[in-house]
Amino acid sequence: MSDPALPVLPVPRLLVWRHGRTAWNAAGRFQGQLDPPLDAVGHAQAGRTAPHLRAAGLSRTDTVVVSSDLIRAAATATALTDLLDVPLRTDPRLREHGMGSWEGLTRDEVAQRYPDQYAAWMAGRPVRGRGGEEPEHVGDRAVAALADLPPVAVAVVVTHGGTAGRLVERLLGLGADHRRVVGPLANCAWSELVFQGTRWRLLRHNSVVPDGVGGAPAGAGPADGHREGVDDSSAAAGDADAVV
Repeated sequence: MSDPALPVLPVPRLLVWRHGRTAWNAAGRFQGQLDPPLDAVGHAQAGRTAPHLRAAGLSRTDTVVVSSDLIRAAATATALTDLLDVPLRTDPRLREHGMGSWEGLTRDEVAQRYPDQYAAWMAGRPVRGRGGEEPEHVGDRAVAALADLPPVAVAVVVTHGGTAGRLVERLLGLGADHRRVVGPLANCAWSELVFQGTRWRLLRHNSVVPDGVGGAPAGAGPADGHREGVDDSSAAAGDADAVV
């Protein structure tokens, strides 16, 4: 049964795409709603991923691309909108989970300064006292952003690690007791969800185009040139925003 509090969205298919790498991702630094840009690796990730997304059945007539207004997400999204020749919509409701006093700190710095908070975060328990946002609010605002989209066949939602997680959990009806059942997205990885019957279904998760794979050939299917199911531990080991 679908969640009665979940609004009916005007788009039946979603590609939830996390932004490419930043220098802060590489350093294990919490970004939250601060705004570091993509690094050279992140730009390359976006450039090689966009053709594979387009080959997964996207066209300029039935696709909308909506992004967080933070520069790392918007720059990632532009790689796709340039290919599709569609406008980029930005929405601040798709920004990253606000991390309060942790923003700008590395994992090691948080562990040293706020050991109790860090231990709670690592265990998946509520983090008290850091400020920022509650996870439920993040999911709600992301869903509200999607509810305002025009009615099209597919939306590509370009967002952040924490926000992507809370959005997917909200769409699948996973409550607080089931947080982190779905693992984190790696940089420039995406998930695909479709609405079937009365509920959302997760069709693929954490799909990435590996380094060294070029643009998708014309007519390539969604499974060509990418791999799915990236190991969660490797994504989370150094990337502070992979699990929030």
